Amino acid sequence: MKFVDEALIRVHAGHGGHGCMSFLRERCRPRGGPDGGDGGRGGDVVVVADPGLNTLADFRYTRVFRAARGAPGAGGNRAGRQGEDRVIRLPAATVVSDADTGETLFDMVRAGPRRVVARGGRGGLGNARFKSSVNRAPRRVTPGRPGEEWNLKLELRVLADVGLLGLPNAGKSTLLRAVSAARPKVADYPFTTLHPELGVVDAGPGSGFVVADVPGLIEGAARGAGLGVRFLNHLRRTRLLLHVVDLSGSGLAADPVHAVRSVHAELEAFGHGLDRLPQWLVFNKCDALAADAARAAGEDAVRRLGWRRPRYWISALSGAGCARLIDGIMHWLDAREACDG
Repeated sequence: MKFVDEALIRVHAGHGGHGCMSFLRERCRPRGGPDGGDGGRGGDVVVVADPGLNTLADFRYTRVFRAARGAPGAGGNRAGRQGEDRVIRLPAATVVSDADTGETLFDMVRAGPRRVVARGGRGGLGNARFKSSVNRAPRRVTPGRPGEEWNLKLELRVLADVGLLGLPNAGKSTLLRAVSAARPKVADYPFTTLHPELGVVDAGPGSGFVVADVPGLIEGAARGAGLGVRFLNHLRRTRLLLHVVDLSGSGLAADPVHAVRSVHAELEAFGHGLDRLPQWLVFNKCDALAADAARAAGEDAVRRLGWRRPRYWISALSGAGCARLIDGIMHWLDAREACDG
């Protein structure tokens, strides 16, 4: 499933309605006194987490959101009607920031299902509010207050159990196709993946997990090269990272050790604890070598890296080794759930 992962919008809360100046005039009460009502409060702009959404694509076309203004007060001490709220539905994994300052306002995952992003203005006061013992016929009212206005940046960060990372053309998209129903574009050249892709892995009755494939990382990704910062942001919510390493020698880094170190350096440079997430090695394209040669090349890389965490040998193209990898991930996730519970 492809999705737009950033959007800029402007929100306008409703202005408050003006207070009313009115005096009661009846046949038996020609000087009945002030009876101007207050103006209604302006509507709020509210964001709501919608689990059924997984893209910000709708915000390509609609970028300005306005709540209704409050109605003015009326005679007979009638208050104006409150303006209707404007509700914006967002994917549950959206982070909302101030587009002008860059300050993160809140994360929909932690903020709850509903959050006010712009508050409507207070309604103005009618002249009945200003009646006193010394001013029996006030001609004073107040206008409605303006509603808040903000420029907001919406950023979608994928919610996935497992994140695939590696250099371009390491075979991440092919692996996603092999283990899930997702159908990302695959081709024999780098940078075929331009957007994060999600796939749901079926690991048996009642079991499964979500895998996120982000575009391949290049040197300088943590500083924004190749839109790397946006891609790395998508890994912040994953629970397990899989380094997919090309063992065929045909990728951007013929040496698997260099490939792993390059990717890990970008995780460290990016920060936000990415380099401290659990990580496994997945040696891919093993069918390009004899079985013994693939095993030896992977073990040599493990030794040179001093790697003590799990590692797997697979061929995403043929599917060899993928079932064992899925079983290992599922058992690890189940163990984590048991510990967290």
